Formats: sequence, C-alpha cells, structure tokens
Amino acid sequence: MSQYYTSGEFAKKAHVTLRTIRYYDQKNLLKPAAHAKGGARRYTDQDFAKLQQILLLKYLGFALSDIREMTIGSGDQQLLLNSLQAQKRLAEERLEEMKNVVAAIDSTSEALKANKQIDWQKMLDLIHLTAMDQSLSLQYKNATNISARIRLHRDYSLNKEGWFPWLFSNLHLKPGMKVLELGAGNGALWSQNLEKVPKGVTIVLSDISEGILADAKKEIGDRSQFQYAVFDAQKIPFADNTFDLVIANHMLFYCNDIPKTLKEIRRVLKPGASLVCSTYSKRHMHEITDLVQNFNPNIVLSSTNLYERFGLDNGKQILSQFFDNIVCHKYDDAIQLSEAMPIISYILSCHGNQNEFLLNHYQEFKQYVNQQVKDGFHITKDAGFFEAVKE
Repeated sequence: MSQYYTSGEFAKKAHVTLRTIRYYDQKNLLKPAAHAKGGARRYTDQDFAKLQQILLLKYLGFALSDIREMTIGSGDQQLLLNSLQAQKRLAEERLEEMKNVVAAIDSTSEALKANKQIDWQKMLDLIHLTAMDQSLSLQYKNATNISARIRLHRDYSLNKEGWFPWLFSNLHLKPGMKVLELGAGNGALWSQNLEKVPKGVTIVLSDISEGILADAKKEIGDRSQFQYAVFDAQKIPFADNTFDLVIANHMLFYCNDIPKTLKEIRRVLKPGASLVCSTYSKRHMHEITDLVQNFNPNIVLSSTNLYERFGLDNGKQILSQFFDNIVCHKYDDAIQLSEAMPIISYILSCHGNQNEFLLNHYQEFKQYVNQQVKDGFHITKDAGFFEAVKE
C-alpha cells in the first residue's frame, strides 16, 4: 500500500517550498496522487520521481511549458529510465563545456600574467557556445525520441539481421572507394558495421547538426578513414565527380528542395557511380497511426506524410529526372509484441500533436493501449532503398 504525504511533508522531504509544490500543481506539472476528503493534496513516493524530472530539467534550462510535455508518463519506469539516460547525456555535455570554459579562463589568466596578447573573441565564442538556449530543448527531445524509435525496432522486429547490417551488405564497398553519407545522424550505419568496412575506403559523414555528428564521432571512435562535415545537403561543398557512392538513409524526405538536393548529389558523383537512398511507404507502421486515431481522431502523429514527399511508391519517378538504372530493394520485416510501453514511447516520440491530446489523458491512453496489445500486436514494415546510377 502506498504511503501518502501531505503537501507540507512532501515539500519538506523534497527540500522545496510548499509554494513550489502548489505552483507545480496549478501549472499541471505535478498533480497530487490523491486528495483527502476535505480536498487536501496527497503525494506518494512515486511523485518524487516526477519532481526529480521537473527540477533537473529546470536546472538544465528548460521552460516549465516544455517540461510539462517532456514529463508525460514519467511515473512509468521505462519512460523514466529513458528520460534519465537523456538527462545524464545532457549533464555530461554541460560538464564538458564548463571544463572548456575553466581551461579558457586559466589560459586567459596565464596570458594576462605574462603580458601576452589575449584572443578575447575566442573567449566570447566559448561563452556564447555554453549559453543555455532553445536548442537544448530540441537536443533533449531528439535524444529521447531517437532512442524510443531504436528500441521498438531493435527489440521487437522479426527480421533479426537488422536494418543497418542489411543496408550495409547492399553497399558492396571496395578498397579505394570514396563514400559520402548525407544526414548520417549518429553514424549507426557505420558503428554497427565497423569490422566489415574494407581498408582503403574513405567515408565522409555529413549532417546539418554539429551536435549529432559529435555523437557519430563518439560511436565510431578515432578512425582515420572517417571524416566529418557539417552542411546542408542542398549545397554539398565538394567538387564535381568526387564520390563513388552517396548514401541518403531515410533523409531525402526531410530536404526542403528534393530536386535541388538530387541535382547536387548527381554533380558530386563520378560517372557510373551510384546513389543509395532509403525510404518507406504509406503502409509502413500504419497500425500505430490507426491505434491513436481510434483513441482520438484528432491526433496526428506527423504534420507531414514524409512518404508523400519521397517514398517507395513515388521515389523511382522522382529519381528518374536525374538518374538511370533505378532499382528498388525491399527489406522484409515486421514488428510483433504484446507490451504497451514500447508502443507508447514510440507514439510520444512522434513529431505530431499527440502530446497536446495525451497530456491530461495519459493513464486513460495507457489502459487503452494495454487492452489493444495484450493478445499480441502486429506492426507492418514496408521500407527499402533505391539504387540509382549516374550515367
């Protein structure tokens, strides 16, 4: 049986003011677990977990409006664990940044003592870099969202080969090749296949986000054949006819101007070289969309249907304006599970309006998903890649 605390007892144990506890209740951030007959708030030990989330995210610089959305379901162990792992990563990054600030202060102090010239611009750049800004919120959300998606596919997919080993095996890398991956993200295509990369292959990993490329460097380690570059795929900073292979893994549909991006890819490919670009169709994971729509038809998991921009059904037609010999390769897979939490985590990770509708109905939604999956739940996968040649 749960032990209940009054607001005062809870605040005292948590080393916060009673006013703070009441304010978080008012802001719908931390609702009491129960109310006494007279209406007084009652809290349990589980509520300390959610309070920890709120206080740590606040310490990391998040606005309360962001925190409310980010702590949906934090009473659930798996969601809490996922959140803590992302918070640890952010705290470690902040620690590393502050170490750099300390080193810069020491360096500047030594220069002052020795009457040397000081590079104040460098110091200012470092301070601006470590300032809390909205990108931290985006970084946190991306970290938790990506991990939720990876877990669902990794732990419950029927095809045990895995997407990245399968895609890698279809690249047919040979010594001496020069490869560019656009939108490489955390470098999973390479970190999962490092021992299979032939010697003498040069690989340039690019992304529009410097932070996520830093993750790729960390995963891949110090290997001289890998280079990293931050740029927009619509303007590739390499000369014509540079690469033997360009890879765009589930990223073309994010480009603002897909024809412009494909034109750039064609330009930097050598004659006879290939583009490998993956995507999925409307059928891909449609059961999850159906699930949330049946709970509330107003929920939209994505404001844009990415498969309509560049998908398995229209990809060949889009590519044919720039490339020849276009072949589609399908990945045979599906997801099967009878647990609610991996699906809920995935749904909360989507880029749609779901959090707006689930914020005050989380427990109701959790019960609904539990009911739907208890006898087994099948999720269709319909993904693959196009190989297109520059003649």
